[in-house]
Amino acid sequence: MASIVKRGKSYAVVYYEGEGKNRHQVWESGLSYTAAKARKVKLEHEQATVDLKNEIKAYLEEKGYKVVNYGTDSSESCDYPVYGAKVGNAVASGEVDAGVLICGTGIGISIAANKVNGVRAAVVSEPVSARLTKEHNNANIIAFGARIVGSEMAKAIVDAWLDAEYIGSGRHERRVNMIEEEAAKYNK
Repeated sequence: MASIVKRGKSYAVVYYEGEGKNRHQVWESGLSYTAAKARKVKLEHEQATVDLKNEIKAYLEEKGYKVVNYGTDSSESCDYPVYGAKVGNAVASGEVDAGVLICGTGIGISIAANKVNGVRAAVVSEPVSARLTKEHNNANIIAFGARIVGSEMAKAIVDAWLDAEYIGSGRHERRVNMIEEEAAKYNK
């Protein structure tokens, strides 16, 4: 948790980094109150993302899934395109069967994953869309935002998506094939 501290005419944001013996206090000083408040929100949102990822990881492991963690375990700011690409490449190569991406909204990380040939990542914020994106679009990755859904909703989303099966016939298959053909034009 970050705290705002007044220091003379400016403010500082104080938070902790590291674990165990490596845990230490960090001060970001010389900020206006508005900047300090914005930094505190940013830190807390990033921590919420890591917390939700860890909760979903534990939930899936309890259900018997083998979970591979390609993400950060730090609450420090990170570049989500790196993690979207890592998961996208792992899914596309067959290293893993499916991917779950979590960032602030799910949008940016899903865009990054969708740049990988063979990935069909969808942002979802409730179970019905999660189920339908597998049944109709054969989505091999889902994404959601830690700022958008709570942990219980995230679990319901993951359950709906993992329990669903691709219909794979008729209009759905035709449309997925059209998407893949279009992608192939640009991924040479």
